[in-house]
Amino acid sequence: MSLTCVLAIANQKGGVGKTTTSINLAAALALKKKKTLLIDLDPQSNATIAFFDSAEIQTSMYDVFADHPAEIAKVIRPTKDPNLFVAPGKLALARLEQQLAGQFDAPYKLKDALSPIVKDFDFIIFDTPPALGILTVNALVASTHLLVPIQAAYFAIEGTDDLLETYARIRSRPNPDLKVLGVVITLFDKRTNISRDTHEQIRAVFGDALFKTRISKNVRLEESPAYKETVFAYAPKSSGAEDYRKLAQEVLHRVQEDRVARHSQDAA
Repeated sequence: MSLTCVLAIANQKGGVGKTTTSINLAAALALKKKKTLLIDLDPQSNATIAFFDSAEIQTSMYDVFADHPAEIAKVIRPTKDPNLFVAPGKLALARLEQQLAGQFDAPYKLKDALSPIVKDFDFIIFDTPPALGILTVNALVASTHLLVPIQAAYFAIEGTDDLLETYARIRSRPNPDLKVLGVVITLFDKRTNISRDTHEQIRAVFGDALFKTRISKNVRLEESPAYKETVFAYAPKSSGAEDYRKLAQEVLHRVQEDRVARHSQDAA
């Protein structure tokens, strides 16, 4: 069993802080000396733009899915942090839904592409599109774990039924080892009744799956991508940086607990 944690960050609702979480959780893990690869599967490519100018990107994850696929090792780029690497996305990813339609191995393309390099990293994190299409399915098939960001707002839980149904379908056939690592509340504002009420609703639905850490609304988190920096480089003392440090610690703890549990099951 590979010790690499392959983590899909997914929620088909837009505006829930998915890309912010992908970028800054990956950066927080890298700062904890975990060799981390962030893979941008969202055609909007915001995770890519947070590190590189789009004009710099010659090969991207789109090429990994092509009929004559590029090796993913040739797509991966280093960042300023020696432990953090990015496999960039491009708008062309939006064409894959049509291009892969009807291909029997379509859901497995990402898993197959990762197999030569998966053991080179401690963590591989997928930033997925706000949709339950072929790219998100590929991420779930290739992952060991799923992390779901949910915004602290009314109607936040609506739509998670579809995601959990997709998760169940993936577990039933192509990836029975996939587990929900946890649910994280994002864009939390403790001053508002909406945030506090939504927190209780989400806790009632997800119970122990809910991370203790909540990601608060923080202007530094919103500003940092414009400067091609993670929140840790841009505003290391901000509440946003502190929130993602805490989330990374919880993620590490849960992954370790899961490894112990799986090892015990295998031994039994």
